[in-house]
Amino acid sequence: MVPKAPVPARIMIVDDHALAREGLRAMLAHQQDLAVVAEAVDAGEARALCRREFPDLILMDVRMPGTDGLAATAAIKQEFPAISVIITLYENPDYLLQAIRAGAAGYLLKSAATREVLTAVRQVLRGEFPLRPGVAAHLLQSLTRERERQATLSEDQLTPREHAVLRLVAQGQTNRVIARTLNVSVGTVKLHVSQIIAKLGVSDRTQAAVRAVELGLVTPPSV
Repeated sequence: MVPKAPVPARIMIVDDHALAREGLRAMLAHQQDLAVVAEAVDAGEARALCRREFPDLILMDVRMPGTDGLAATAAIKQEFPAISVIITLYENPDYLLQAIRAGAAGYLLKSAATREVLTAVRQVLRGEFPLRPGVAAHLLQSLTRERERQATLSEDQLTPREHAVLRLVAQGQTNRVIARTLNVSVGTVKLHVSQIIAKLGVSDRTQAAVRAVELGLVTPPSV
């Protein structure tokens, strides 16, 4: 019996510019593990299509008329927490901070090449989108300065090993680097990350890092 081919991940593109949608669609074309199942021109259409198409991942433009990509991401993550969102944006630290706070699992610059787009999409679908250490430091320091919520999770609810993993996640390290640092297998790191995500009540590792800093569980790395 011939084994069935794996089901491709379902991708939705949200951008009010037709050329931008065409460009992203072309980048994702002919990838056996990825399939563009829907395109939307604004936040309202995106939410309606989420209810119908149930995409695994959304490529979301940051600037759109009416409800922008940041607000759209926050609304979609509230209604569909399992859907991952990558926001396409300009190289602006404020946009990046807002994107992560809105619930984005990752980001892409408008100038990203095809290989960068495919790598980012696959990393997010695998549950691993490591922020560059310098970017992670900037974001987490900003979150610390802006901390608004009181801690509702004490450190003793995480095991010492989970705390060590979370600290490295917050520094933007990949699972492979974390495994090497802690002298454990990559599979063990993945298990710890899954448990951390569950305990923090978030949807992915990016949001775990954000939540950990907001709750004062980790100290942001220095630039």
